[in-house]
Amino acid sequence: MPTPHLDASAPCPCGRACAYTDCCKPLHDGDAAPDAEALMRSRYVAYVRRDADYLRASWHASTRPDDLGFDDPQPVWLGLDVKAHDVIDAERAEVAFVAKYRIGGGSVVRMRERSRFVREAGRWFYVDGDIG
Repeated sequence: MPTPHLDASAPCPCGRACAYTDCCKPLHDGDAAPDAEALMRSRYVAYVRRDADYLRASWHASTRPDDLGFDDPQPVWLGLDVKAHDVIDAERAEVAFVAKYRIGGGSVVRMRERSRFVREAGRWFYVDGDIG
């Protein structure tokens, strides 16, 4: 499935007050995320873009699914609100967030998740999360 285009000068969908080109695009192009929150924000934007390659690359191998479900009806992502970024130690962190989306003409859904991340060889990876 082709990745939808994002105008590099447009505001980044991750919610930070900067352009995509100065925010999540460098991570999508291969730069390492400086922390778990930046990785989580870049993964949200990858869902907006349906960038399966980036999502797989940033997902820890121990929990990475074979199929991301991009053949199913896809949500339209409407916004991201990071609630907390908790550093547990130098190699582990958690990020709590609310992501809003809609599928088709349905109601807006607020997905709440507390995600776990690990850092290996200087790179952060998404491990898993608790939705609730």
